[in-house]
Amino acid sequence: MTICAGVDSGSRATKVALLDADGGALLAAGAVDAGLKPEAVASALLDRLLAGCARRRDQVGAIVATGYARHAIGFADAAVTEITCHATGVRRVVPGAATVVEIGGQDAKLLRLAPDGTVQDFAMNDRCAAGTGRFLEVVAARLGVPLEGLGALARAATAPAAISSMCVVFAETEIIGLLAQETPPADIVAGVQKSIASRVAGMAGRRVEAPVVFTGGVALIPGMAEALAEALGTAVATAPDPQMTGALGAAILACRRARPGSGA
Repeated sequence: MTICAGVDSGSRATKVALLDADGGALLAAGAVDAGLKPEAVASALLDRLLAGCARRRDQVGAIVATGYARHAIGFADAAVTEITCHATGVRRVVPGAATVVEIGGQDAKLLRLAPDGTVQDFAMNDRCAAGTGRFLEVVAARLGVPLEGLGALARAATAPAAISSMCVVFAETEIIGLLAQETPPADIVAGVQKSIASRVAGMAGRRVEAPVVFTGGVALIPGMAEALAEALGTAVATAPDPQMTGALGAAILACRRARPGSGA
């Protein structure tokens, strides 16, 4: 069996996926905090997953790195943009996907896919954290709730607050003001989710082709898919294990590199 690996070294988390290059089966996948040394963190996670499959590093046919710190992964055979890897990974788990929304810790992307799964065009917001997972982290810290608890809180909202600032620093100031006005935390969280979704809708413009698939770490937060669906005016499906689609796509590309013509 030839094993191939995909490493998604993101700004907030490092993910690794292992595939069987012969049959394309997913053998193992895992995620850890990114830490300060992306190559060391990725290497340790890769070795742990290989050990779980009773395999060694010298049995890996190819490794492709993607994500924020992809060029820091020196043991990878190639570095590929996360735009290509997320598109590839999403089409593996949702074959008919036409539009991909990926929101990570530091940026947000909207990809339009051709019928064959290649990227036709894309839009990306990487200049302002107010449209990313970082904004949700700031809100959770300010409200004193765990990140994973934001979705349940938002469901209790009755009047989502208006968050207008385009910068996360100013947006946090807005939130402080809302708290001072005794705005319910549930309404603040719902307003933040609505604000992030509206930024994605702004990137999409007038044309959004269904099916729309939501991926990235922010897709794990309950309520975000519903906020996106409302902002985009169409149904939004969350990818299975959305945090892993970049690593999965990188692993698929690694299989193609190790075995040209592979259907992985």
